[in-house]
Amino acid sequence: MKRMLYSLFFITIFITISVLLLSACGSEQTADEKDWELTTYEAVNTLDGVTMNVKEETVSATGLTVTFENNTDKQCIYSEDFLLEKKIDGKWYQVPVILDNYGFNEPGYEINPSSEWTVDWEWLYGSLDSGEYRIVKSVLGFRGTGDYDEHHLTAEFTID
Repeated sequence: MKRMLYSLFFITIFITISVLLLSACGSEQTADEKDWELTTYEAVNTLDGVTMNVKEETVSATGLTVTFENNTDKQCIYSEDFLLEKKIDGKWYQVPVILDNYGFNEPGYEINPSSEWTVDWEWLYGSLDSGEYRIVKSVLGFRGTGDYDEHHLTAEFTID
């Protein structure tokens, strides 16, 4: 009887330790990443004929350059606002900012037919850890005075 109780005790301890170890290894998320919010951008890159791509040779942990291409006759405008998202377990999460109060300059840059935009995000996000990311930018597609649609373009990049 005593032998059976010892065996049951050790089996229970073994199972408990195994479950704890497996749950700790089951996700690549850090403790901080578990509090990140899912993306709010479900429909992206929906502005037909207009694209945004990362210039791979410019990618660093603190910034990059994107190129815009407008292969339409639409007038498309963007400003300096952006946000970063990280892919975790196949889903996009918003990278938390390190500032409480911040803002962007709102000049209007036209994409005709192509343009480049360079961003340094260290002031807003700090230096990024390794992983898969995307930058999200708002672009206005104008049809006429006061008649436009807001679209969100994304471009993916990797930090090693």
